[in-house]
Amino acid sequence: MNKVLITADLVLTGHADQEIRDGAVLVDAGVITAVGTAAELAATVEPGVRRLHCPGATVLPGLIDCHVHLAFDAGPDPVRAVAEAAPDELAAAMADRAGQLLAAGVTTVRDLGDRDALTIELRASIASGRTAGPRILAATAPLTLPGGHCGFLGGGVTTDDDIRRQIARNAAAGADLIKVMASGGALTPGGPRMWESQFTRAQLRLIVEEAARHGLEVAAHAHGTAAIADCVEAGVRTLEHCSWRTADGVTYDPEVTRRIIENDIAVCRCISGDWQLFLQQLGPDRAESMATVIRDMREAGVRFIAGTDAGVPGARFGDYVGMLEFFASLDFTPADVLDMATVNAARALGLTDTGALRPGLRADLLVVDGNPLHDLAALRRVRHVFMNGRHESV
Repeated sequence: MNKVLITADLVLTGHADQEIRDGAVLVDAGVITAVGTAAELAATVEPGVRRLHCPGATVLPGLIDCHVHLAFDAGPDPVRAVAEAAPDELAAAMADRAGQLLAAGVTTVRDLGDRDALTIELRASIASGRTAGPRILAATAPLTLPGGHCGFLGGGVTTDDDIRRQIARNAAAGADLIKVMASGGALTPGGPRMWESQFTRAQLRLIVEEAARHGLEVAAHAHGTAAIADCVEAGVRTLEHCSWRTADGVTYDPEVTRRIIENDIAVCRCISGDWQLFLQQLGPDRAESMATVIRDMREAGVRFIAGTDAGVPGARFGDYVGMLEFFASLDFTPADVLDMATVNAARALGLTDTGALRPGLRADLLVVDGNPLHDLAALRRVRHVFMNGRHESV
Protein backbone atom coordinates (compact mmCIF):
# COMPACT_ATOMS: atom_id res chain seq x y z
CA MET A 1 0.00 0.00 0.00
CA ASN A 2 1.43 3.40 -1.06
CA LYS A 3 -0.76 5.49 1.18
CA VAL A 4 0.58 7.48 4.11
CA LEU A 5 -1.32 9.72 6.51
CA ILE A 6 0.84 12.56 7.84
CA THR A 7 -0.42 14.37 10.95
CA ALA A 8 1.07 17.42 12.66
CA ASP A 9 0.22 20.31 14.95
CA LEU A 10 -0.18 22.60 11.92
CA VAL A 11 -0.78 22.16 8.19
CA LEU A 12 -0.25 25.13 5.84
CA THR A 13 -2.30 24.34 2.78
CA GLY A 14 -1.53 27.14 0.35
CA HIS A 15 -1.14 30.80 1.10
CA ALA A 16 0.49 30.82 4.49
CA ASP A 17 -2.56 32.30 6.18
CA GLN A 18 -4.53 29.17 5.22
CA GLU A 19 -3.80 26.82 8.10
CA ILE A 20 -5.31 23.78 9.76
CA ARG A 21 -4.58 23.18 13.44
CA ASP A 22 -4.05 19.53 14.34
CA GLY A 23 -4.10 18.82 10.63
CA ALA A 24 -3.34 15.95 8.33
CA VAL A 25 -2.43 15.19 4.72
CA LEU A 26 -3.16 11.88 3.02
CA VAL A 27 -0.75 10.87 0.25
CA ASP A 28 -1.38 8.04 -2.21
CA ALA A 29 0.98 7.06 -5.03
CA GLY A 30 2.57 10.48 -5.40
CA VAL A 31 -0.63 12.50 -5.16
CA ILE A 32 -2.31 14.34 -2.30
CA THR A 33 -5.75 12.76 -1.91
CA ALA A 34 -7.08 14.53 1.19
CA VAL A 35 -6.28 17.45 3.48
CA GLY A 36 -8.12 18.22 6.71
CA THR A 37 -8.02 17.82 10.45
CA ALA A 38 -6.28 14.79 11.87
CA ALA A 39 -9.51 13.65 13.46
CA GLU A 40 -11.44 13.84 10.17
CA LEU A 41 -8.88 11.98 8.09
CA ALA A 42 -8.02 9.38 10.72
CA ALA A 43 -11.67 8.40 10.84
CA THR A 44 -11.85 7.78 7.09
CA VAL A 45 -8.63 5.95 6.14
CA GLU A 46 -8.31 2.18 6.11
CA PRO A 47 -6.72 0.47 9.14
CA GLY A 48 -3.62 -0.63 7.22
CA VAL A 49 -2.60 2.83 6.05
CA ARG A 50 0.84 3.91 7.22
CA ARG A 51 0.66 6.79 9.69
CA LEU A 52 3.40 9.35 10.19
CA HIS A 53 2.65 11.27 13.37
CA CYS A 54 4.69 14.47 13.78
CA PRO A 55 3.94 16.19 17.09
CA GLY A 56 5.33 19.73 17.43
CA ALA A 57 5.70 19.99 13.64
CA THR A 58 4.30 21.85 10.65
CA VAL A 59 3.45 20.35 7.26
CA LEU A 60 3.75 22.77 4.33
CA PRO A 61 4.22 22.62 0.56
CA GLY A 62 7.69 21.71 -0.66
CA LEU A 63 9.84 24.79 -1.21
CA ILE A 64 10.65 26.12 -4.68
CA ASP A 65 14.00 27.68 -5.61
CA CYS A 66 13.37 29.69 -8.76
CA HIS A 67 17.02 30.40 -9.56
CA VAL A 68 19.88 27.91 -9.24
CA HIS A 69 22.92 26.84 -11.25
CA LEU A 70 23.59 23.19 -10.53
CA ALA A 71 26.68 23.25 -12.75
CA PHE A 72 28.40 25.83 -10.51
CA ASP A 73 30.18 24.83 -7.31
CA ALA A 74 29.57 27.96 -5.14
CA GLY A 75 33.35 28.32 -4.84
CA PRO A 76 35.47 31.38 -5.57
CA ASP A 77 35.94 30.52 -9.26
CA PRO A 78 32.87 28.66 -10.52
CA VAL A 79 33.64 29.65 -14.12
CA ARG A 80 36.88 27.66 -14.15
CA ALA A 81 35.28 24.82 -12.20
CA VAL A 82 32.47 24.35 -14.72
CA ALA A 83 34.60 24.98 -17.80
CA GLU A 84 37.36 22.53 -16.86
CA ALA A 85 35.31 19.68 -15.39
CA ALA A 86 34.89 16.48 -17.39
CA PRO A 87 31.24 15.81 -18.28
CA ASP A 88 30.88 12.74 -16.02
CA GLU A 89 32.60 14.54 -13.14
CA LEU A 90 30.35 17.58 -13.53
CA ALA A 91 27.22 15.43 -13.82
CA ALA A 92 28.08 13.65 -10.55
CA ALA A 93 28.69 16.97 -8.79
CA MET A 94 25.36 18.33 -10.05
CA ALA A 95 23.55 15.26 -8.69
CA ASP A 96 25.17 15.81 -5.30
CA ARG A 97 24.08 19.46 -5.29
CA ALA A 98 20.54 18.45 -6.19
CA GLY A 99 20.56 16.16 -3.17
CA GLN A 100 21.63 19.04 -0.94
CA LEU A 101 18.69 21.11 -2.15
CA LEU A 102 16.24 18.30 -1.48
CA ALA A 103 17.61 17.78 2.01
CA ALA A 104 16.92 21.47 2.66
CA GLY A 105 13.25 20.97 1.80
CA VAL A 106 13.42 22.20 -1.80
CA THR A 107 11.25 19.99 -4.04
CA THR A 108 11.35 22.07 -7.25
CA VAL A 109 14.18 24.10 -8.75
CA ARG A 110 14.54 26.18 -11.88
CA ASP A 111 18.07 25.83 -13.24
CA LEU A 112 18.90 28.96 -15.21
CA GLY A 113 22.05 28.00 -17.03
CA ASP A 114 24.19 24.89 -17.30
CA ARG A 115 26.77 23.31 -19.60
CA ASP A 116 26.04 20.74 -22.29
CA ALA A 117 22.37 20.48 -21.18
CA LEU A 118 23.48 18.21 -18.32
CA THR A 119 20.41 19.25 -16.33
CA ILE A 120 18.23 17.40 -18.82
CA GLU A 121 19.79 14.03 -18.02
CA LEU A 122 19.73 14.81 -14.29
CA ARG A 123 16.08 15.84 -14.55
CA ALA A 124 15.24 12.46 -16.06
CA SER A 125 17.25 10.56 -13.44
CA ILE A 126 15.44 12.35 -10.60
CA ALA A 127 12.04 11.86 -12.21
CA SER A 128 12.67 8.12 -12.51
CA GLY A 129 13.76 7.82 -8.88
CA ARG A 130 17.34 6.80 -9.71
CA THR A 131 18.71 10.01 -8.18
CA ALA A 132 17.50 11.91 -5.13
CA GLY A 133 16.76 15.54 -5.90
CA PRO A 134 14.06 18.08 -6.60
CA ARG A 135 12.09 18.34 -9.80
CA ILE A 136 14.12 20.41 -12.27
CA LEU A 137 12.92 23.02 -14.73
CA ALA A 138 15.89 23.51 -17.03
CA ALA A 139 16.86 26.46 -19.20
CA THR A 140 20.02 24.76 -20.60
CA ALA A 141 22.38 27.29 -22.28
CA PRO A 142 21.36 30.92 -21.63
CA LEU A 143 21.31 33.31 -24.56
CA THR A 144 24.12 35.85 -24.29
CA LEU A 145 26.64 37.64 -26.46
CA PRO A 146 29.77 35.80 -27.60
CA GLY A 147 32.14 36.47 -24.71
CA GLY A 148 29.24 38.02 -22.80
CA HIS A 149 27.89 37.18 -19.39
CA CYS A 150 28.12 33.38 -18.95
CA GLY A 151 29.16 32.97 -22.55
CA PHE A 152 31.28 30.00 -21.44
CA LEU A 153 28.04 27.99 -21.18
CA GLY A 154 27.74 27.96 -24.97
CA GLY A 155 24.74 30.19 -25.67
CA GLY A 156 26.48 33.02 -27.50
CA VAL A 157 24.39 34.68 -30.23
CA THR A 158 24.83 37.73 -32.45
CA THR A 159 22.24 37.86 -35.22
CA ASP A 160 18.49 37.25 -35.27
CA ASP A 161 19.14 33.94 -37.01
CA ASP A 162 21.59 33.00 -34.24
CA ILE A 163 18.85 33.70 -31.72
CA ARG A 164 16.37 31.51 -33.56
CA ARG A 165 18.87 28.66 -33.89
CA GLN A 166 19.92 28.74 -30.24
CA ILE A 167 16.35 28.73 -28.99
CA ALA A 168 15.58 25.83 -31.33
CA ARG A 169 18.63 23.93 -30.00
CA ASN A 170 17.57 24.49 -26.41
CA ALA A 171 14.02 23.40 -27.16
CA ALA A 172 15.22 20.30 -28.98
CA ALA A 173 17.43 19.43 -26.00
CA GLY A 174 14.35 19.51 -23.78
CA ALA A 175 14.51 22.95 -22.19
CA ASP A 176 11.54 23.95 -20.03
CA LEU A 177 12.15 27.67 -20.59
CA ILE A 178 14.55 30.11 -22.22
CA LYS A 179 17.01 32.20 -20.22
CA VAL A 180 18.43 35.42 -21.64
CA MET A 181 21.25 37.47 -20.20
CA ALA A 182 19.71 40.85 -20.95
CA SER A 183 22.46 42.69 -19.10
CA GLY A 184 25.98 41.99 -17.95
CA GLY A 185 26.95 40.47 -14.63
CA ALA A 186 29.74 40.18 -12.11
CA LEU A 187 30.58 36.52 -12.71
CA THR A 188 32.19 36.65 -16.16
CA PRO A 189 35.70 38.15 -16.45
CA GLY A 190 35.91 40.69 -19.26
CA GLY A 191 32.17 40.67 -19.92
CA PRO A 192 29.82 43.66 -19.98
CA ARG A 193 29.22 45.53 -16.74
CA MET A 194 26.14 44.69 -14.72
CA TRP A 195 24.26 47.78 -15.90
CA GLU A 196 25.16 47.38 -19.57
CA SER A 197 22.52 45.93 -21.90
CA GLN A 198 23.52 42.96 -24.04
CA PHE A 199 20.47 42.96 -26.34
CA THR A 200 18.22 45.58 -27.88
CA ARG A 201 14.53 45.75 -27.08
CA ALA A 202 13.77 44.39 -30.56
CA GLN A 203 16.08 41.41 -29.99
CA LEU A 204 14.49 40.71 -26.61
CA ARG A 205 11.06 40.82 -28.22
CA LEU A 206 12.28 38.35 -30.85
CA ILE A 207 13.57 36.05 -28.08
CA VAL A 208 10.19 36.12 -26.33
CA GLU A 209 8.30 35.52 -29.58
CA GLU A 210 10.61 32.74 -30.74
CA ALA A 211 10.48 31.05 -27.33
CA ALA A 212 6.67 31.20 -27.44
CA ARG A 213 6.77 29.50 -30.85
CA HIS A 214 8.32 26.54 -29.04
CA GLY A 215 5.83 26.75 -26.18
CA LEU A 216 8.37 28.28 -23.78
CA GLU A 217 8.52 31.39 -21.62
CA VAL A 218 11.51 33.59 -20.89
CA ALA A 219 13.42 34.37 -17.71
CA ALA A 220 15.62 37.46 -18.06
CA HIS A 221 18.81 38.18 -16.13
CA ALA A 222 18.50 41.96 -15.85
CA HIS A 223 20.53 44.13 -13.51
CA GLY A 224 20.55 47.32 -15.56
CA THR A 225 17.67 49.78 -15.36
CA ALA A 226 17.56 50.08 -19.16
CA ALA A 227 17.65 46.29 -19.59
CA ILE A 228 14.82 45.88 -17.06
CA ALA A 229 12.65 48.32 -18.99
CA ASP A 230 13.39 46.57 -22.29
CA CYS A 231 12.60 43.14 -20.83
CA VAL A 232 9.28 44.35 -19.46
CA GLU A 233 8.24 45.73 -22.83
CA ALA A 234 9.46 42.57 -24.59
CA GLY A 235 7.14 40.42 -22.45
CA VAL A 236 9.44 38.22 -20.35
CA ARG A 237 7.82 36.06 -17.68
CA THR A 238 10.28 36.67 -14.83
CA LEU A 239 12.97 39.23 -14.05
CA GLU A 240 16.06 37.81 -12.35
CA HIS A 241 17.99 40.15 -10.01
CA CYS A 242 16.17 43.34 -11.09
CA SER A 243 18.64 45.52 -9.20
CA TRP A 244 18.12 48.77 -11.17
CA ARG A 245 21.82 49.38 -11.83
CA THR A 246 23.22 52.28 -13.82
CA ALA A 247 26.77 53.52 -14.24
CA ASP A 248 26.07 55.99 -11.42
CA GLY A 249 24.60 53.52 -8.93
CA VAL A 250 20.94 52.57 -8.48
CA THR A 251 18.22 54.29 -10.51
CA TYR A 252 14.77 53.00 -9.66
CA ASP A 253 11.94 53.65 -12.12
CA PRO A 254 8.42 53.56 -10.61
CA GLU A 255 6.83 53.69 -14.06
CA VAL A 256 8.64 50.52 -15.16
CA THR A 257 7.57 48.95 -11.88
CA ARG A 258 3.97 49.83 -12.72
CA ARG A 259 4.40 47.97 -16.02
CA ILE A 260 5.96 44.97 -14.20
CA ILE A 261 2.83 44.72 -12.08
CA GLU A 262 0.47 45.40 -14.99
CA ASN A 263 2.10 42.63 -17.06
CA ASP A 264 2.10 40.17 -14.13
CA ILE A 265 5.87 39.72 -14.28
CA ALA A 266 7.38 38.08 -11.21
CA VAL A 267 10.67 39.29 -9.75
CA CYS A 268 13.28 36.85 -8.44
CA ARG A 269 15.67 39.02 -6.45
CA CYS A 270 18.22 36.19 -6.10
CA ILE A 271 19.70 36.60 -2.64
CA SER A 272 21.97 33.91 -1.26
CA GLY A 273 22.11 32.75 2.33
CA ASP A 274 25.35 34.71 2.72
CA TRP A 275 23.48 38.01 2.36
CA GLN A 276 24.94 39.63 5.48
CA LEU A 277 28.45 39.41 4.08
CA PHE A 278 27.13 40.66 0.74
CA LEU A 279 25.62 43.74 2.42
CA GLN A 280 28.88 44.40 4.24
CA GLN A 281 30.75 44.29 0.94
CA LEU A 282 28.27 46.72 -0.61
CA GLY A 283 28.77 49.24 2.16
CA PRO A 284 26.01 50.93 4.21
CA ASP A 285 24.88 53.44 1.58
CA ARG A 286 24.54 50.96 -1.30
CA ALA A 287 23.00 48.35 0.98
CA GLU A 288 20.36 50.82 2.13
CA SER A 289 19.64 51.82 -1.48
CA MET A 290 19.05 48.16 -2.37
CA ALA A 291 16.78 47.64 0.64
CA THR A 292 14.80 50.80 -0.14
CA VAL A 293 14.18 49.74 -3.73
CA ILE A 294 12.95 46.30 -2.66
CA ARG A 295 10.62 47.86 -0.11
CA ASP A 296 9.33 50.35 -2.71
CA MET A 297 8.66 47.55 -5.19
CA ARG A 298 6.86 45.50 -2.58
CA GLU A 299 4.73 48.48 -1.53
CA ALA A 300 3.83 49.08 -5.18
CA GLY A 301 2.59 45.49 -5.47
CA VAL A 302 5.43 43.61 -7.19
CA ARG A 303 5.14 39.83 -6.81
CA PHE A 304 8.46 38.50 -5.52
CA ILE A 305 9.47 34.87 -5.84
CA ALA A 306 12.22 33.01 -4.00
CA GLY A 307 15.59 32.23 -5.56
CA THR A 308 19.08 31.76 -4.16
CA ASP A 309 21.32 31.85 -7.27
CA ALA A 310 22.83 28.73 -5.70
CA GLY A 311 26.16 27.87 -7.28
CA VAL A 312 27.62 31.36 -7.67
CA PRO A 313 30.34 32.29 -5.17
CA GLY A 314 29.07 32.00 -1.61
CA ALA A 315 25.58 30.81 -2.58
CA ARG A 316 25.51 27.36 -1.02
CA PHE A 317 23.00 24.76 -2.14
CA GLY A 318 22.01 23.72 1.36
CA ASP A 319 21.19 27.20 2.67
CA TYR A 320 17.85 28.03 1.12
CA VAL A 321 16.44 29.48 4.33
CA GLY A 322 19.16 32.12 4.58
CA MET A 323 17.69 33.78 1.50
CA LEU A 324 14.23 33.86 3.09
CA GLU A 325 15.69 35.45 6.21
CA PHE A 326 17.00 38.33 4.10
CA PHE A 327 13.46 39.27 3.13
CA ALA A 328 12.35 38.93 6.75
CA SER A 329 15.05 41.47 7.62
CA LEU A 330 13.25 43.91 5.30
CA ASP A 331 10.00 43.47 7.25
CA PHE A 332 8.40 40.90 4.96
CA THR A 333 6.19 38.83 7.24
CA PRO A 334 6.85 35.10 7.57
CA ALA A 335 3.60 34.51 5.67
CA ASP A 336 4.81 36.76 2.82
CA VAL A 337 8.10 34.91 2.71
CA LEU A 338 6.51 31.46 2.69
CA ASP A 339 4.21 32.52 -0.15
CA MET A 340 7.25 33.64 -2.17
CA ALA A 341 8.70 30.16 -1.71
CA THR A 342 5.54 28.18 -2.53
CA VAL A 343 2.32 29.45 -4.12
CA ASN A 344 3.78 32.58 -5.75
CA ALA A 345 6.77 30.68 -7.09
CA ALA A 346 4.58 27.92 -8.54
CA ARG A 347 2.37 30.47 -10.27
CA ALA A 348 5.31 32.35 -11.78
CA LEU A 349 6.84 29.11 -13.08
CA GLY A 350 3.55 28.01 -14.61
CA LEU A 351 3.23 25.00 -12.29
CA THR A 352 -0.34 24.06 -11.51
CA ASP A 353 0.46 20.79 -9.72
CA THR A 354 2.57 22.01 -6.79
CA GLY A 355 3.09 24.94 -4.42
CA ALA A 356 0.06 24.07 -2.26
CA LEU A 357 -1.46 21.13 -0.38
CA ARG A 358 -4.72 20.25 -2.11
CA PRO A 359 -6.27 17.02 -3.33
CA GLY A 360 -5.04 16.19 -6.82
CA LEU A 361 -1.69 17.99 -6.56
CA ARG A 362 1.72 16.32 -6.48
CA ALA A 363 2.71 15.18 -3.03
CA ASP A 364 5.58 17.66 -2.70
CA LEU A 365 5.65 18.52 0.97
CA LEU A 366 7.89 19.30 3.87
CA VAL A 367 7.61 18.57 7.59
CA VAL A 368 9.58 20.82 9.94
CA ASP A 369 9.89 21.09 13.70
CA GLY A 370 8.14 24.19 15.01
CA ASN A 371 6.01 26.82 13.33
CA PRO A 372 7.63 28.81 10.48
CA LEU A 373 4.86 31.43 10.75
CA HIS A 374 6.36 32.34 14.11
CA ASP A 375 10.01 31.60 13.35
CA LEU A 376 11.43 31.08 9.85
CA ALA A 377 14.34 29.19 11.42
CA ALA A 378 11.88 26.30 11.83
CA LEU A 379 12.46 25.65 8.10
CA ARG A 380 16.01 24.64 8.94
CA ARG A 381 14.72 21.87 11.20
CA VAL A 382 13.64 19.50 8.45
CA ARG A 383 12.06 16.32 9.73
CA HIS A 384 10.64 14.78 6.53
CA VAL A 385 10.62 15.61 2.81
CA PHE A 386 8.24 14.09 0.29
CA MET A 387 9.00 14.66 -3.39
CA ASN A 388 6.24 13.48 -5.71
CA GLY A 389 5.12 11.18 -2.91
CA ARG A 390 8.55 9.62 -2.33
CA HIS A 391 9.61 9.86 1.29
CA GLU A 392 13.19 11.06 1.00
CA SER A 393 15.75 10.48 3.73
CA VAL A 394 17.28 13.72 5.02
